[in-house]
Amino acid sequence: MRTWVLPEYIEDILPPEAARIERLRRGALDLFRAHGYELVMPPLLEHVESLLTGTGHDLDLQTFKLVDQLSGRMLGVRADITPQVARIDAHLLNRKGVTRLCYAGSVLHTLPSGTNRTREPLQIGAELYGHAGIESDIEIQRLMMKALALARVSHAYLDIGHVGIFRALVKRAAVAPQEESDLFKAMQAKDLSALRALTRRLDRVLREALTVLPELYGGPEVLERARKLLPDHAEIRAALGGLKALSEELRDVARIRCFDLAQLRGYRYHSGVVFAAYAEGVPDAIALGGRYDEVGKAFGRARPATGFSMDLRALSAASSNGALKPGVLAPYAPRDAALQRSINALRARGDVVIVDLPGHAGARGELGCDRQLAKRNGKWQVTKIK
Repeated sequence: MRTWVLPEYIEDILPPEAARIERLRRGALDLFRAHGYELVMPPLLEHVESLLTGTGHDLDLQTFKLVDQLSGRMLGVRADITPQVARIDAHLLNRKGVTRLCYAGSVLHTLPSGTNRTREPLQIGAELYGHAGIESDIEIQRLMMKALALARVSHAYLDIGHVGIFRALVKRAAVAPQEESDLFKAMQAKDLSALRALTRRLDRVLREALTVLPELYGGPEVLERARKLLPDHAEIRAALGGLKALSEELRDVARIRCFDLAQLRGYRYHSGVVFAAYAEGVPDAIALGGRYDEVGKAFGRARPATGFSMDLRALSAASSNGALKPGVLAPYAPRDAALQRSINALRARGDVVIVDLPGHAGARGELGCDRQLAKRNGKWQVTKIK
């Protein structure tokens, strides 16, 4: 076996793509900071029970586990940074009001999430804690769409669902945990025949509501249809009202492709609105998010929470940002004070200046420079490389 061959779905990021990804990371973090989101840097490793608290079985299967040689306890390599940020908000910051946090870092998955997806996503995101209203969902989704616009993702659009509607119906039905799991699987598959069989013993209102959910898919008009077809329960009214507010408040920054009331992504994790952003020509979601009010409870504080995350690699692939500006080649003359001043001035204004070290004249084309510093009439000037 060749020792330099990497594991499956693990790749190096080479200079051109690394430069694009880093530019996207810096731009997104600056955008988040401008909106009041403070940067946190959780560790790559934690005790496995802390990483999986409040997140359910989904992350358990995605988490690499190992034994700590110092304590003998089981550690996990994070598969998602969001639970770590929830722990920081609930247990370390311990603030009473609204807290806005952001982050960027690698995560590791035991299996790829798609055919062409890496097992080491570069996750970046923003989370808002301490506010339970639809206003914070609107803020988070607006921020996400601004980040996509900053990355120049063309024709981005949203799919939006609400886990709370299905949860409210299941709670009213008082089904056993296994029945709830079976209903969840059938709902995700939009398997109407399975849903009819699973709801046969329920009362007519709940049976009809659960079997109609997969058909409640479409534009804002589907919300009015849902009001007519679903039971008039307080939780369902609130959920539909929140979705209607989203459709109105996001018009200037987002194109909502559809509302899908059977979309239960992250059902064991999320508690309310869930959303995904897509770009035309890209098969998988480029950003995911939702409300997860119950995660902080396990850390001692049940704080309302909503947020989103993106994989910088997927974002880079969907971005139409152009190539980086070529550099300026400078001769090797460390004792030439005038040359050094010119180099420093160019770098201060944002240009890349590469010093041409002796003995490599034949490889100058590999440096990616289209200009050079040359002396003309006793002054150092930038000229085109012919």
